[in-house]
Amino acid sequence: MASIDEQSLRAIEFLLYEWARTIDEGRLESLAELLIERGEYKVVSRFNVDRGLPVALIHTKSRAQLRDRITSMRVANVYEPHNYRHAVSGVQVIGASNGVYEVRANYTVIRIMDHDGSMALFACGQYQDKVVFEGGTALFQQHQVTYDSRAIDTLLVLPL
Repeated sequence: MASIDEQSLRAIEFLLYEWARTIDEGRLESLAELLIERGEYKVVSRFNVDRGLPVALIHTKSRAQLRDRITSMRVANVYEPHNYRHAVSGVQVIGASNGVYEVRANYTVIRIMDHDGSMALFACGQYQDKVVFEGGTALFQQHQVTYDSRAIDTLLVLPL
């Protein structure tokens, strides 16, 4: 684990928890504010990561692209209404260089269907992030969601 002061570690943990809570509470339009202006958001399989394959299910390269994706989800996409509940654990800063912190955390996402309230494990894996501080606030330079399964069993609409 990289050397990091307690206050910075807590700010990084808060960033990860805030990402999850923002999704769980349906405040998706606020997600982009957790990235730097040119911050990346990626969802990629562990299979691809382990083999160095660049294909991602979702890959946005800026706040604006993430905002566009969320707007299209709200306005144009047709999907069965559902919500997520995240569990984030094991947050660790594994490296730091030139003000960029490499962060790892485990995540589990439960999907809850609106029509009948049924719940199912939807995704689990690891957040593999690069975090920087701007004005004393921790923000994602890159938020990579690596999912452990080989496939997502249905349409991936909401961010993970």
